[in-house]
Amino acid sequence: MLDNKVLDSKERAIQCAALALDKKALDVKIFEISRHSTIADYLVLATGRSDKQTQAIADSVRQGLKKFGKALDIEGMQEGRWIIIDYGDVILHVFQEEVRRHYNLDEMWSACPLVEIPEEYLWEDKER
Repeated sequence: MLDNKVLDSKERAIQCAALALDKKALDVKIFEISRHSTIADYLVLATGRSDKQTQAIADSVRQGLKKFGKALDIEGMQEGRWIIIDYGDVILHVFQEEVRRHYNLDEMWSACPLVEIPEEYLWEDKER
């Protein structure tokens, strides 16, 4: 992980993804939404299989990014079905599988470019 105390928005998005993947998040994607929306520069989507896993993913991101600044807002942590962490320039959504399918943000933001997640953080294809 990065040791410097300042992250640009792309680095913050990649760190969100890396920390989520460290907790075995599924189908992690980073959308660069800055040309399509003013809500943030990047949107990170991740899936957990249970409320406990989504909570662990969100907590891992929150703890891991704490040294770079506090989240502006966190919603849904209690229930663990759809957790949103807003860093201003990056918004992380951690869903349970059926919630992600239902709201389908992947399709909604599909016109936006995807940011490649560095290979060192990926785990899904390595375990097959």
